Amino acid sequence: MQPRNMSMSGVVDLAAVKAAQEAKAKAEQARAEAARQGGGGAISPADLVIDVDEAGFERDVLQRSTEVPVVIDFWAEWCEPCKQLSPLLERLTVEYNGRILLAKIDVDANQMLMQQFGIQGIPAVFAVVAGQALPLFQGAAGEAQIRQTLDQLVQVGEQRFGLTGLDVDPDAEPGGATAEAPGEAVGPYDALLEAAVRALDSGDLAGAVQAYKNVLADDPTNPEATLGLAQAELLQRVQGLDPQQVRKDAAEKPGDAAAQIAAADLDLVGGHVEDAFGRLIETVGRTAGDDRNAVRVRLLELFEVVGADDPRVIAARRALARALF
Repeated sequence: MQPRNMSMSGVVDLAAVKAAQEAKAKAEQARAEAARQGGGGAISPADLVIDVDEAGFERDVLQRSTEVPVVIDFWAEWCEPCKQLSPLLERLTVEYNGRILLAKIDVDANQMLMQQFGIQGIPAVFAVVAGQALPLFQGAAGEAQIRQTLDQLVQVGEQRFGLTGLDVDPDAEPGGATAEAPGEAVGPYDALLEAAVRALDSGDLAGAVQAYKNVLADDPTNPEATLGLAQAELLQRVQGLDPQQVRKDAAEKPGDAAAQIAAADLDLVGGHVEDAFGRLIETVGRTAGDDRNAVRVRLLELFEVVGADDPRVIAARRALARALF
C-alpha cells in the first residue's frame, strides 16, 4: 500500500477546525508548562527511537506529540517485512535530527494498542501530532515514498501546531537527564491565540475573528492568526445560510458573483475544495469590474483556509492566472 497523503488542509468543516484548534491549544499549553518546569537540554540521537508499551503510551507518545510529531512503528518479531522497514525508519528518524520521534510498538505484547488503532496487518505506521492520530501507511514502502510522507508530516507539525522538534546533540549521553523534550517559551501572542481557540470552542465566531485580528494588528504576517482568521471568517459567513436556497440561487444564476461566492463557501465547509475553487475561477471568467474583483478576493481568502502549499491551491492559482490574463 502506498503512503497516504499527509496533508491536513483538505477537508474543512466545523469539527475539523475545532479539533485542530483544540489540539494546537493543548500543544501550546504543554510546551508552556514544560518551559515553566525548566525543561531539559539537548537529547542524544539514540533517544529519538524508543520502545513504547501500553503503560507508557500516554507519556511517551501523547505527551511527547505536543513537542514533536511521533511516528509509530507497529511491528512483531515474526513479521518479515517489519525486519526491512523498521531499520529504515530508525535510520531516517536519526537523519531527521529531532524533527520526528519514532515509537516502536510490539503488537504481540501490546494487543490493546493494536486494537485501538484498528490495525489489520503489520507493518503499520501511524503518526501522532499534538495528540491527533494520523494513519501514514501499511506494509512495505520505499525510502523515497517514506521520506515524502515524513516531510509532509513535519510540515503539518510546524504549520498547523507550531511543533519545532527536539534539540539533538550528538555528544549527549543516551537516556540522560535530557531525555525529556525541551520546553518552548511562551510567545507574545499566545494569550490572544488561546482566547481565539476558546471563542471557537464556545461558538463565539465573532470573538474568535476579533482575537485573530488583534494578533494581526501587531504582527500582520503571523501564520497561526492568518490561518485562524480565514477559518473563523469562513465559518462566520456560512452560519445561518440555507444551503438548499444558496445552491438553488447558484444554479439559476451562474453569472451572479454573490450567489457563486456563497455557494463556494458552502463547498469548502463541506470539504469540496476543488469544487469551491473551480466555481469561483469559472465565475471570474463570466464577470467583470467590481464583481470580478470580489470573486477573486474571495478565492484568495479560501486559499488561506486550505493552505498555500496544498497542491489544489497551487493548481487553482495557475488556473486563476489564466482566467485573469
